[in-house]
Amino acid sequence: MQLAAIIVSLVLTVVGVALIARAVAEIYRFVKLGAPVPAGSRTDDPRARTLTLAKEFLGHTRMNRWGVVGFAHWFVAIGFLTLGLTIVNAYGQLFQADWIIPGIGTFLPYEIYIEFIALATTAGILVLIAIRLLNLPSRAGRKSRFAGSTAWQAYFVEYVILTIGLAILILRGLEGALHHVDSYDPAYWVSYPLVLAFKGLSLGTLQNLVYLTAMIKLGVTMIWAITLGLNTTMGVAWHRFLAFPNIWFKRKSDGGTALGALLPMTSGGKEIDFEDPGDDDVFGVSQVEQFSWKGILDFSTCTECGRCQSQCPAWNTGKPLSPKLLIMSLRDHAHAKAPYLLAGGGKSMEGEEKASAEQLAGVPAAALAEAERPLIGTLEENGVIDPDVLWSCTTCGACVEQCPVDIEHIDHIVDMRRYQVMIESSFPSEAGTMLKNLEKKGNPWGLQKKQRLEWTKEVDFEVPVVGRDVEDLSEVDYLYWVGCAGALEDRAKKTTKAFAELLHIAGVKFAIMGGDEKCTGDSARRLGNEPLFQQLGQENVAMLNMAYGESLNEDGGVDPETRKPKSSKKIVATCPHCFNTIANEYPQLGGEYEVIHHTQLLQHLIDEEKLIPVTPVEGLITYHDPCYLGRHNKVYTPPREIIAKVPGLRNEEMHRHKERGFCCGAGGARMWMEERIGKRINNERVDEALSLNPDIVSTACPFCLVMLTDSVNGKKNDGKAKESLQVVDVAQLLLDSVRTPSDPEDTAEPAAEPEPEPAA
Repeated sequence: MQLAAIIVSLVLTVVGVALIARAVAEIYRFVKLGAPVPAGSRTDDPRARTLTLAKEFLGHTRMNRWGVVGFAHWFVAIGFLTLGLTIVNAYGQLFQADWIIPGIGTFLPYEIYIEFIALATTAGILVLIAIRLLNLPSRAGRKSRFAGSTAWQAYFVEYVILTIGLAILILRGLEGALHHVDSYDPAYWVSYPLVLAFKGLSLGTLQNLVYLTAMIKLGVTMIWAITLGLNTTMGVAWHRFLAFPNIWFKRKSDGGTALGALLPMTSGGKEIDFEDPGDDDVFGVSQVEQFSWKGILDFSTCTECGRCQSQCPAWNTGKPLSPKLLIMSLRDHAHAKAPYLLAGGGKSMEGEEKASAEQLAGVPAAALAEAERPLIGTLEENGVIDPDVLWSCTTCGACVEQCPVDIEHIDHIVDMRRYQVMIESSFPSEAGTMLKNLEKKGNPWGLQKKQRLEWTKEVDFEVPVVGRDVEDLSEVDYLYWVGCAGALEDRAKKTTKAFAELLHIAGVKFAIMGGDEKCTGDSARRLGNEPLFQQLGQENVAMLNMAYGESLNEDGGVDPETRKPKSSKKIVATCPHCFNTIANEYPQLGGEYEVIHHTQLLQHLIDEEKLIPVTPVEGLITYHDPCYLGRHNKVYTPPREIIAKVPGLRNEEMHRHKERGFCCGAGGARMWMEERIGKRINNERVDEALSLNPDIVSTACPFCLVMLTDSVNGKKNDGKAKESLQVVDVAQLLLDSVRTPSDPEDTAEPAAEPEPEPAA
């Protein structure tokens, strides 16, 4: 028995180690095939990156959002990293059944820990197995987060861990019996029942059981290694190694998710200058090797856990986009095409082959066939990613927020969109109207710029305009960036007027632009038209800097250390898309401003008692989190605190809220595209709200307001929603409570209070 155990274990070890080493080298070469990234963008502040990695792993900060799943996975992960010495011990036991690692093997704290972590790992994997079996696609269908995952790989990994965990405990029991543990010993506090069970066996039987169990433990470990070595796309196993570099190289060194700003377009590791692009600049991604090396690493790291899929509004409403399946498809394609690329294959910008037939002679036929597949194409075209998958994304950020290994799905989707829009001019036709309107009129509706100020005629107080009523923004506390929807869309204008009136009541000095401002470019950029975003953004930045005058322009206006404006003047926006673009993306264009959302300012004014809600607004309310306010910018509390301060309201959260909030369907330029596949996302969200039977659905975004209102009106027409149901912005709610409806003249009184001194 002993000889057989030694031969089997050592042969499997040699094969396993060799295959794993080869696979590591392959994956490294595959990742290096990706395009370079801007210098320092993934390696800045190594200390912060290392602390982020330690925090995310040891604290399981992302996994633990899923409660028992995260708790169980933590023990499995820690067991994988800390049970390595039990492998060494098992090799020794092949040659001497009662062998123990010298020194540490009899160190009581070590033995107690090994017993604990072996039990915890075994229990943890049993919990994860049970969760998988209870949520199989055969049971839950499309709602299962495991739908589309490679099932055999998951089962293989889980049962390997279970077998190894049990083998460690059995070996501990046999070890105790061989060492004549006759009474309870804390070193065997878990395995002591096994010690008692094995105690009556003969010495020869005990030794043979040790050889057999050690062989099983080592054999299963090495079969796992062999399987990994032969399957470099086996993310459910490889993430144990690849997650560490993938987290370390994440976009933000401070640990933030890859949300908020989109990255500028780069080519060859350098940002593209759209005023004078290089002849060899690559616009967007049309071939898998044009993704950055971090993108290739992202694809290889995917665990197929399906957290992204379970949260995706497109997938949840019957559309073909699953962030998980998208990443898996890109991973499989990248690895299948890699032999062709490593042999020098690939196409130039002119579409010519880079490698000769002789260079490609040794490339497997499967890799050559994979190289012929278009990255974006229909099933008939044998495309890797179907166009309907690409255009279903709302860029809501749910996938990025939930991914436990920090995959940057949105960046990859937008990179593919950029090529489709800029080079192929291939995108949903109705979005073309929006782009033309932005180019010609500076707003997605194509309305005249003079209409941006029409709403000011509908309020009974003066709204100061920069260049007309105030010379520049040094004369006011805030620039109110009204935005296209807030100025031009009838439902959104109600929010604009309510917010302006609240500022007037609170005595806040503010001004608006004079109508020459353009759309911030959010929709153009997320659709993939980067040059149009750049054009709109640069015009707005130049206009804003001029409006700030000397207060911003002295010495560049920006403190080089803090990167904050030296001027204390702020911009406030009612649209989260404008808020996000000006705050997070305009710095890429030289525009550094302090930007806040209107809910943040309103909460501040309530706290300072410059706005005091007094009139009850009766009813049950539920609040919808806008994606670009919540997930992209982490603003969850202010809207809820405003609602809590309004007398009479009873707030109840929808099932999906805050970090797991559900999109309205308008983000990612989807506001301007028809929804032809599956259920409308706004209808799904409203159905969730209606399950609470609310009197008011509130939000804090003009896009969300339009989408939710459209759905509610449709439900009313179908008799599925009560006629009294309102969809309103939190600013409208607050205004209804601050002013006294029976005495409108009273609304002017708070403005008579002493005005706060402008910030220095």
